Amino acid sequence: MSKVYLHRSGFPDKLLGRVKEDGRVYRSDPGLDDLIGHVELDTGKVYKRHVGPDHYLGNADLEDGKVYWHIPLGDDEYMGRVETDGRMYHHRSLSPDSYMGNVAEFVSYAHAGAAFLLLVLPAYEKKHSN
Repeated sequence: MSKVYLHRSGFPDKLLGRVKEDGRVYRSDPGLDDLIGHVELDTGKVYKRHVGPDHYLGNADLEDGKVYWHIPLGDDEYMGRVETDGRMYHHRSLSPDSYMGNVAEFVSYAHAGAAFLLLVLPAYEKKHSN
């Protein structure tokens, strides 16, 4: 199981959740952890949990760690990348990519990509929208 953290400059990183070996992703809240999605380990496709069929969010490239957000009826959008040391970077055009957080125990690009799309990216965007 890999713990997932959001980077906070000047403070300890915030624990957001966990990714299990089988690809299930849990958000950590006070109390029990919530299952919020999963990743297909053989394809890198990431799904958010819904009542009924799960919602396809995007995918992680299993060769280089690039992470893409699914755009229905369009080209998927490149969101950033994950490194083999577990560090995650958000893509910003015309400027250096921003360090967002990390997976404490890197298992695969699929696991880290799921953490990127389901846990770190939403928390990062919420933090920077205020």
